[in-house]
Amino acid sequence: MSEAVQTRKSRHKGELNPRLAAYKGVWVFIEHERGQAHPVSWELLGEGRKLADLLGVELAGVVLGAAGEETRRFCAEACRYGADLCYLMENEVLRDYRNDPFTQGLTELVNTYQPEILLLGATTQGRDLAGSVATTLQTGLTADCTALTIEPENRGLLATRPTFGGSLLCTIVTLNYRPQMATVRPRVMAMPERDASRTGRIVEHPLALAEDDIVTKVLEFIADDSRDKPQLPFADVIVAGGRGLGKPENFQLIWDLAEVLGAEVGASRPVVQAGWVEPDRQVGQSGKTVRPKLYIAVGISGAIQHRVGMEGADCIIAINNNPDAPIFDFAHLGIVGDALTLLPALTEAFRQKLATMKQTG
Repeated sequence: MSEAVQTRKSRHKGELNPRLAAYKGVWVFIEHERGQAHPVSWELLGEGRKLADLLGVELAGVVLGAAGEETRRFCAEACRYGADLCYLMENEVLRDYRNDPFTQGLTELVNTYQPEILLLGATTQGRDLAGSVATTLQTGLTADCTALTIEPENRGLLATRPTFGGSLLCTIVTLNYRPQMATVRPRVMAMPERDASRTGRIVEHPLALAEDDIVTKVLEFIADDSRDKPQLPFADVIVAGGRGLGKPENFQLIWDLAEVLGAEVGASRPVVQAGWVEPDRQVGQSGKTVRPKLYIAVGISGAIQHRVGMEGADCIIAINNNPDAPIFDFAHLGIVGDALTLLPALTEAFRQKLATMKQTG
């Protein structure tokens, strides 16, 4: 019986092809650099825990790096964020990220231990590594996902992401290949609770690779100095403006309110494309993903492209003069009105309230 026929019949019965059934477990790649783990790794462990529980399998972290206390600290931390175990690969060629040794290392781990799901952060490093590993393993990869869940019948990973320029959401499943791979941008998934008492086992696996085997060399490390750049993904309060403000001069009202609230300033894609603000302030699928405690959206329609970048906010307040704007479908509080009138009034009200609070201690 051909593989294609075998796969179709197995899916019809709700059973996996025996070749695929050999793959078990959910893995999360733990991204780190210069002694710091990227927060997206812990966010993915929270999501991976849910997937592993649905599948009835173990959740594992995967740490690649040079030998030392640092890598073991990342393994221990992965367990505190929900992992049952951690696969550890140590070699001096893994001290700094380079595509070749990391691809060879992660590919070898996957081929040896056969996880059914592998998740990575959609960071610069994660995107580079995920594409290479998926190509080497000849498996499927869904990039920039906004939601992950399991299809129980065939243990398929249902990975949802925006498509057609952010105008639609589609759900992708890898039917005939393992592992099922996906990348998720930072701040899309909620940060899980850290349990300091939680521990797990470490599975060490060597990498037989020498520096002479690697073509690329690290000559110098130049830190990314982002002190003067917007820090939208980590802001507690964001005031964002869209084309509903009419013209670039009116965007100053967004800056005024943000200054009073001590908030970051965000923007929709049309505003950035029009040159009203710099690209670093764009929120949405093609911009930043944020999870603030408060998100004030002014003159933003709420199209899917923007929604997927901010719908994780604890509280969303929308101001729009169109009562049928899509943003009112998911905002926690909606105000229908003229932003050019409402914004100055809100800014002054907040300014007076904050002044009163300071006076009363």
